[in-house]
Amino acid sequence: MSQSQIRMNKRQSVTIKEVAERAGVSLMTVSRVLNKQSVVKDETRARVEEAMRELNYRPNMLARGLAGGNSIFIGLVHANPSGSYLSEFLVGALNKCRELTHHLVLEDMVIGEDTSVEEFERHLRNIGLDGMIVTPPLSENPSFIQALRNIAAPFVLVSPGDNAPENASVLINDRQAAEMMTNYLIEKGHTRIGFILGKPDQSSTYRRHEGYLAAMKSHGLEIARDDVIQGAFTYRSGMQAAEKILGQATPPTAIFASNDDMAAGVIAMAHQRGLKIPQDLSVVGFDDTPIATAIWPQLTTIRQPIADMAQSAVTMLSESVAGSNGNGAKQSSDGHDHLVLDFAIIERDTVGVPKKG
Repeated sequence: MSQSQIRMNKRQSVTIKEVAERAGVSLMTVSRVLNKQSVVKDETRARVEEAMRELNYRPNMLARGLAGGNSIFIGLVHANPSGSYLSEFLVGALNKCRELTHHLVLEDMVIGEDTSVEEFERHLRNIGLDGMIVTPPLSENPSFIQALRNIAAPFVLVSPGDNAPENASVLINDRQAAEMMTNYLIEKGHTRIGFILGKPDQSSTYRRHEGYLAAMKSHGLEIARDDVIQGAFTYRSGMQAAEKILGQATPPTAIFASNDDMAAGVIAMAHQRGLKIPQDLSVVGFDDTPIATAIWPQLTTIRQPIADMAQSAVTMLSESVAGSNGNGAKQSSDGHDHLVLDFAIIERDTVGVPKKG
């Protein structure tokens, strides 16, 4: 991309006020033209459209609403997270946006390993949102975060891993949660516990693995090489990982999958192999998404308050848009930029004591 193209992209700050001044009309008239309302005279409409062309104006989403209103357009920006996670997050975000009379736009970003800051920036400018909530793995992508800073749009990162210190964020302590769940299994009598990791490009994968390792080490328990398998936060990857773990001559008595989708896959594979849950195998997950209660038996899991995280992110972003300084920092009287929410073990029907002998 040439320097002239980059400069052109950065010049996306023309407002409807400037259009109104150039055309000699009111803000309301410009808004009516943008919304294609028939009450505007043809002559006036032509004058407004000419002003837009002269100023190289591109309407953003806020401009398509009534000028001067309190409603803002919030983008929920994602890149193929777990379907269960996204649906739960979306419900929370929609509920809070409805309460605040804001609008939520779901924006799916397609990313590659070599996607540049400039490419991200160009896309973000074109969608013209007032602020953005960013979920993993985008919330951990340095190029994407730099693009957000470059366009000076308020944003909140969800579960951002190592990016948390410099940006407004909402998260839980994944390491502590995984350690607590592993200890829970050990207290039930399990000394051989398999673990299924999530996507390798997400820090939550490693935080949860670290928690599992810490608990096993603190109890002096060894981990067999084939007891820890790479997954991808999907149902299918959970089945595939479980097939490897359960295919051992002497498999573990419990499996900790690092999200609920994979745990559901583990249970399905156990059923295929004729194993009873939890009599023959205990299974736990992470997140407490709707799939945890849709499967049989219902899943014991870590409750990550996903809907609450979404609502908190919307609130933080709304405050940031109201007093935006363009770097993603929350502008509120309490001065806190990071919100760490509580987690809990939700006991259901997939954990029992291991068989003796």
